[in-house]
Amino acid sequence: MKEAYETDGLVARIAAMQDHKTYQELHWEGSFEDYLRIVQKNPKVTRTAFQRLYDMIISHGKTEYIDNKKKLVRYHFFLDEANGGKDAIYGLDVPLMKLVNVFKAAAEGYGTERRVILLHGPVGSSKSTIARLLKKGLEAYSKTPEGALYTFYWVLDKKRPDGTVDKEIMPCPMHEEPLHLIPEEWRPRVYRELCPPESGFQIPDTGSLCPPCRFVFRQLMEEYKGDWSRVVEHVRVKRLILSEKDRIGIGTFQPKDEKNQDSTELTGDINYRKIAEYGSDSDPRAFNFDGEFNIANRGIIEFVEVLKLDVAFLYDLLGASQEHKIKPKKFPQTDIDEVIIGHTNEPEYRKLQSNEFMEALRDRTIKIDIPYITKLSEEVKIYEKDYTQSKIRGKHIAPHTIEMAAMWAVLTRLEEPKKHNLTLLQKLKLYNGKSLPNYTEDNIKELRKEAVREGMEGISPRYVQDKISNALVSDKGEGCLNPFMVLNELEAGLKTHSLISSDEVRKRYRELLTIVKQEYEDIVKNEVQRAISADEEAIKKLCANYIDNVKAYTQKEKVRNKYTAQYEEPDERLMRSIEEKIDIPESRKDDFRREIMNYIGALAIEGKTFDYRTNERLHRALELKLFEDQKDSIKLKNLVSSVVDRETQEKIDVVKRRLIENYGYCEICATDVLNFVASIFARGDAKE
Repeated sequence: MKEAYETDGLVARIAAMQDHKTYQELHWEGSFEDYLRIVQKNPKVTRTAFQRLYDMIISHGKTEYIDNKKKLVRYHFFLDEANGGKDAIYGLDVPLMKLVNVFKAAAEGYGTERRVILLHGPVGSSKSTIARLLKKGLEAYSKTPEGALYTFYWVLDKKRPDGTVDKEIMPCPMHEEPLHLIPEEWRPRVYRELCPPESGFQIPDTGSLCPPCRFVFRQLMEEYKGDWSRVVEHVRVKRLILSEKDRIGIGTFQPKDEKNQDSTELTGDINYRKIAEYGSDSDPRAFNFDGEFNIANRGIIEFVEVLKLDVAFLYDLLGASQEHKIKPKKFPQTDIDEVIIGHTNEPEYRKLQSNEFMEALRDRTIKIDIPYITKLSEEVKIYEKDYTQSKIRGKHIAPHTIEMAAMWAVLTRLEEPKKHNLTLLQKLKLYNGKSLPNYTEDNIKELRKEAVREGMEGISPRYVQDKISNALVSDKGEGCLNPFMVLNELEAGLKTHSLISSDEVRKRYRELLTIVKQEYEDIVKNEVQRAISADEEAIKKLCANYIDNVKAYTQKEKVRNKYTAQYEEPDERLMRSIEEKIDIPESRKDDFRREIMNYIGALAIEGKTFDYRTNERLHRALELKLFEDQKDSIKLKNLVSSVVDRETQEKIDVVKRRLIENYGYCEICATDVLNFVASIFARGDAKE
């Protein structure tokens, strides 16, 4: 008894989570009269599929921003915030703007609603993710008050053999707009009454009744001697919730084996069991209007790898896009209202271009290129989403591991700059928002313009994800994944990569890995240098000493030695040792020193005190100078030979703690990176 009681308690607690009010709203039913009042109050419930899709995207908000003097829009819908960013699209704001503009033009009825929208790009560039997002978004939107739409079903009298009458329910198989029940010749007047022109919205006319509903409508009109009002008494209108799993308003079609393909999968097929009941295969009640085009009415249909379809399917596609009609077997052309979106990769599209028999399809297609990401910070977001510390338990990912893998992936997608004084890595940094001397926003725009196919070739994010996963489950690394482990996995996988067509490309990708490893060396050297020279008091003293000498130099004075109390000439050696760290040449030293003194003077006028941290160049120069002074006392090079005295070990432990606290390292990777940087310094000394 106790066990049953506890189970009942759990059921009650789970049941309490249900929102009964929302459920009732989503399952609203009423008469045709009730629906006309809803339309009068909110005409937007009659929107076309394109209008609803566009409004759904806009409902999530947008952000406008300027990138290299170009105004861009980021649509928040594609960040998939409702699902915690599970299917978020990064770094593709420009292609997504083009896609949304197509939807907007279609919503306005400017012609693009009569086209097949084709997402085209390399494998793994998120084409199917975009289609999946649109389908999920429409599902969710149809459950909101703003996205509400309605359909209807028939309540018919059915006589039994014994003479009694039962009520038979016949749903509209294509989830049609209830206004289709109004005869076409009446619609202009009815629509004006329901939604006056001054309202700013025009009720769209999306076609006529489907064959089964038309059959019932005609029979009832005959029964009631043409009294339309009696006919619609048999109609019940209900709220329509789009659902891919229930095949309501959202369809997906995937090519199968050519020998087994059948175009009835798109437009429906005969129900042989009902032929005996109704006597003919041309009776609409003996036909299943459940093809993908039928069930996707009022919503969206996705064609996976659309150009792999058999020619017979493509003929159906032409009529569905241009005329918004489909032709079921033995039935007249039937109206549909849906967004048709397909996706394909480059080889299939090139085949379409070379096929002269496919001109009609090419003419009815709007191609949207979906390239790989070419901005490093956006590529990093893809992998950070998959490899968070909460997902990867028991293993730490060292700083820059994800960044280096992403850097290599982006480098493979970039075209070599035509300007000879710019490296591919520098181009990557410019694209990523870093500034380089002598390069303006106009130069970056020019770089993008001259690289026509940039992002359409290169390494897929899937390959990088696979190799990061391999590195994570390997027994190397002792609980910590570092960049070299991932980069080695990426290189090893190139031998068997199925999408690399030539040894020349394979060689180029390996060379790019070498560039990335060199960049990682520079980054970790910089971090260790900063960790060693992170003593604030020492930097302040060095800065004060430098400023005193610069002040004396610019004002042609002497400096008082605090130990001997004697006045001496400014310490030129000290000043140059700091200035050389940020590449100030001898010929420019006077200008730089005057610039520093003018800066300090301007702050003094405003009543502010000079802080070396506000001048980034000087701050970096001081850090590098302090590092140079301290690295010998720490004897980092001794780590390589494992001969470290107690005093040095204490200093190394301080540096290690700074790496852990300030840069995200763990005990393992902090030790590894110190050993690695120590080996770099040891190599440098050996060369000298």
